[in-house]
Amino acid sequence: MSTAPPGSGDPDTATGSDEPQSPGPDDPGAALGPILVCRRWVDLRPSVDPLTGAVGNDPRTSGASAADDAALEWALQAAEAWGTSVVAVTVGPPGSQAVLRDALAAGAARAIQVDLGSSGDAASVAAEITAVARALTARMVLCGDMGVDRGSGAVPALVAAAMGARQALGLVDLAIDPTEPGVVTGWRRLDGGRRQHLRAQAPFVASVEGVSTRLRRASLVGVLRSGGAPIEVVVPAGPTGGRVPSWMPASTGPGRPRTHVVDGPNPHEPAWRRVILLTGAGTDRPALRVVHAEPVDAAHQLIAALADWGEWE
Repeated sequence: MSTAPPGSGDPDTATGSDEPQSPGPDDPGAALGPILVCRRWVDLRPSVDPLTGAVGNDPRTSGASAADDAALEWALQAAEAWGTSVVAVTVGPPGSQAVLRDALAAGAARAIQVDLGSSGDAASVAAEITAVARALTARMVLCGDMGVDRGSGAVPALVAAAMGARQALGLVDLAIDPTEPGVVTGWRRLDGGRRQHLRAQAPFVASVEGVSTRLRRASLVGVLRSGGAPIEVVVPAGPTGGRVPSWMPASTGPGRPRTHVVDGPNPHEPAWRRVILLTGAGTDRPALRVVHAEPVDAAHQLIAALADWGEWE
């Protein structure tokens, strides 16, 4: 793991393909399987009733977010570089097929809609996407990092957990090497203006921010063909289809550390002595240590230090 600035590239120069080609049995991308890209149909400009506060959704202003469009563009670039195909999937009502037709117009080979409705939580959506990925034997999944309607951004992580795949989440840039099929490198923003450089090999799940790239403009031929292209509609696989358990918190609120009963100073001691005892000014503190270790070893060292301090039972 290292830090590096995001790679330079002009996403505006990407062009669409009039006729997306599926890989043949002799193509190098056939062994990789298709690239599954997730898309969500959401109202980009919802209206709010000033009296009741109710949020209204209008299909005329609904579509895919900039992050979902960026994920589609990266999937198309990877498919072109590795000789494979892109399959777009959405979990939602029949109106969500609009974002699938946009994907077909841009160059996706197939489109799948899971008719779950609009009430599915993150775990249910992740379970359906995982079930589709398994049915397609897809080992690479690309998603937008977070929905524009106050989404949690948990779906990509849940899909990766259910697939047993590597995670590369919240990327601001990607690099795709045609000589390394199934391998992506990316950059993720950290605090303090730093960047984290990641490398993921299939199977992986990657989520990207909308600023990472811009979706190519679909050709006229692609737009016309997408209007009548078939969209596969599948029934929900159920909560066990993707092996992602639903989880609801038992309580919500700020975290509260457990209290410790500490004996107070002797009331017969002088005041200055009691102040020193209460503030701990006269106690020896452990020296600062910087430890470089593997994650498992580092976790054991942290637990041992907390136990020495009396903070771990």
